[in-house]
Amino acid sequence: MKISSYGHSCFKIKCKDLTLLIDPYDNTIGLKPPRVKADVVLISHNHHDHNNVSAAGKEAFLINGPGEYEIKGTFIYGKEAFHDSKNGEERGIITMYLIESDKVRIAHLGDLGQKQLTKDQLEFLDNVDVLLIPVGGGYTINGSDATSIINDIEPRIVIPMHYNVPKLKLPKTLDKVDNFIKEIGLTPENLDELKVTHDNLPSSELRLVTLKQQ
Repeated sequence: MKISSYGHSCFKIKCKDLTLLIDPYDNTIGLKPPRVKADVVLISHNHHDHNNVSAAGKEAFLINGPGEYEIKGTFIYGKEAFHDSKNGEERGIITMYLIESDKVRIAHLGDLGQKQLTKDQLEFLDNVDVLLIPVGGGYTINGSDATSIINDIEPRIVIPMHYNVPKLKLPKTLDKVDNFIKEIGLTPENLDELKVTHDNLPSSELRLVTLKQQ
């Protein structure tokens, strides 16, 4: 399995028989919108910096909310969460996604704004191998909140997302990823893409991976 980043919260996940694109953004945020021929496009919530469905091509199957799906041997599960720390009163509801393929479990937390997950949400994310988590604050949890949630989930690999990068233009300024790195206290591996299999998952120590924007 290969995981590539297009910046912000947008990732391509290439499984054995399936390519997924998660949270593609439009051309209004200063970054060049991705163009990926994907089998499935996942949308965590209906905001312009996460819902550019056309980026995945006309043939892509759309998943944009909670539910359970099986496509070509890949299992995809969606679970509701809040975009803010006030039960969705400020920014509404998002969908967290859990993807199971090739004996690897990947979770994408969307624009999670909850500072603490519920017992039900933690059960949903049990035994996650790779966690994609927002860290930039402003619209989501920040680095400190993310570190606390990571400690609760206990994944094997963490990939931060939704933080300040060059050319990004949003009404609120996000924190840089350095703030999160300082909070979590790990040295990141800076990779072009992450190649992960069940056999090469770390057995004990947490890996922190930052991905180059494609």
